[in-house]
Amino acid sequence: MRGKAARRRSGRPGPPGPYALLPTLLMGLGAFSNLWQGETPNPWVGGLGLLAFNSLYVSVVFRGFDRKRRESVTSWVLLAAMGAVTFGLSIGYGGNWLLFFPLFSLACGTILRGRWLGAGLVVLAGSACAVAVWRGDHVSEPWTIGYGTFISGAVTAAILTLSETVTALRATREELARRAVEQERLRFSRDLHDLLGHTLSVVVVKSEAARRLAPHDVDAAVAQVADIESVGRQALNEIREAVTGYREGSLATELERAAPVLAAAGIGTAVHRSGPAPAPQADALLGWVAREAVTNAVRHSGATLCVFALDSTSERVRLTVTDDGTGPGRAVVATPGGTGLKGLAERLAAAGGSLESGPGPDGGFVVTAELPAGTWEPAGGRNCG
Repeated sequence: MRGKAARRRSGRPGPPGPYALLPTLLMGLGAFSNLWQGETPNPWVGGLGLLAFNSLYVSVVFRGFDRKRRESVTSWVLLAAMGAVTFGLSIGYGGNWLLFFPLFSLACGTILRGRWLGAGLVVLAGSACAVAVWRGDHVSEPWTIGYGTFISGAVTAAILTLSETVTALRATREELARRAVEQERLRFSRDLHDLLGHTLSVVVVKSEAARRLAPHDVDAAVAQVADIESVGRQALNEIREAVTGYREGSLATELERAAPVLAAAGIGTAVHRSGPAPAPQADALLGWVAREAVTNAVRHSGATLCVFALDSTSERVRLTVTDDGTGPGRAVVATPGGTGLKGLAERLAAAGGSLESGPGPDGGFVVTAELPAGTWEPAGGRNCG
């Protein structure tokens, strides 16, 4: 029902329904005319056979448009009964009654698929031709009965298969669109967490510094307040860029911003680099890792030193962020469900990389991110380059 409503709203035609195949029963008017005019021996037998055929035809066709019902045993039983009626009436009466072969073939086209369809239509067409030759009382050539029987089932099956494929493709396209929306929401939530988490941490640290300095050094306190204003303006610009999806970060930019933030929290900074500079795509993702590591160090670590080590080759690039903190907030950062690190791990995994975090062998806390040297974030996410 939901698919039909969606088609009505979009104005797109849907696949044919079982009612589209009911007018083909008019092919049996010739047999009905023979009954009406008394040209058929044992008319009561012929009438009951005609009623049984039409009833079975309607039942089989309606079941053929429901995949679950189509593949049930009941559908095969009804189809077999319809075949028995078709052969009985055609062999017994001939003439116009031979047209029940194309109608039976059409019903077969709604039920049979794959190798059963091809084998069934060939056998049925051959049988129709053989009965027509044996009876010899039809106005058409026997081969036309066989050809019409084969083509009726083949065309019906082809149309229904194509319609089912189109319906499945439409459903797939709608699912892909839904997932794209979900991925964009996830991208924005990650960006917002990283941006606001980092910015608010900086504001808190600098506010505390301004409060400590105010009684002793007003100029230094004013400088901290000015930094808070600058950070706020920068955060507004970054949020606007994140909303539009065009924010381009870089590891160098984040490291440059990290030094004064860490210094305001009483944490020293050291940066070590080796190897060639990473490609812009990988560099942008590592910038997010550095930002999150700085945010966690400021908020949770109680560290005195934070070391950034970048090791890159032509194939892989690794960023390791180590601090010597043992603050009580470390339990929050190390929790598997932590929002920031979890989101970064998912983002790096989607780009073919990995993110590991936890206590270091010599104490403190270590965040290690590894990526292919040239990395694109997958479709549906933000292009980091």
